[in-house]
Amino acid sequence: MPRVKSNQTKEVSFKLNGQSVSGKATPRLLLSDFLRHQIGATGTHVGCEHGVCGACTILLDGQAVRSCLTLAQQVDGSRLDTIEGGKDTEEILRVLRLSFKEHFALQCGFCTPGIVMTLVDYFRHYESASEKQIRELIGGHLCRCTGYTPIIKAALDAAHKLRTLKQAAAVENGG
Repeated sequence: MPRVKSNQTKEVSFKLNGQSVSGKATPRLLLSDFLRHQIGATGTHVGCEHGVCGACTILLDGQAVRSCLTLAQQVDGSRLDTIEGGKDTEEILRVLRLSFKEHFALQCGFCTPGIVMTLVDYFRHYESASEKQIRELIGGHLCRCTGYTPIIKAALDAAHKLRTLKQAAAVENGG
């Protein structure tokens, strides 16, 4: 295995919210820092840098991951979705943003991008959600402002709205 110097950079290219982007990354550069400082995607927040708080959660090839536990060079050729959104997550993000606003689930907003991206991942796979499921889902996120109640209400409301939209689309398409 060839040795890599710590200051040796490598070109990293990937799709970010549907757009092709690239930048140079050293072997130890965290994806969270790469997104914010190299690419300019500052919606991804950096909290603990240990994967505990969840503020840096993004979708990597469709799966929620902590960007502070991922090296930038690891995502070469991948698809990333962040809170800034793209067409793959647009509808779910729109509904979640509206529900978070309606239920006052934002507060300071620091944890919000990570929680929302975790919910996007969930709602892309599942139509419905119980309070217990939402609590388990966001249990890996730290929020110091809301006490989670407004976040859970917003997530349940978003699940209902998304289900209603899906049913309306099915009726419209004759199904």
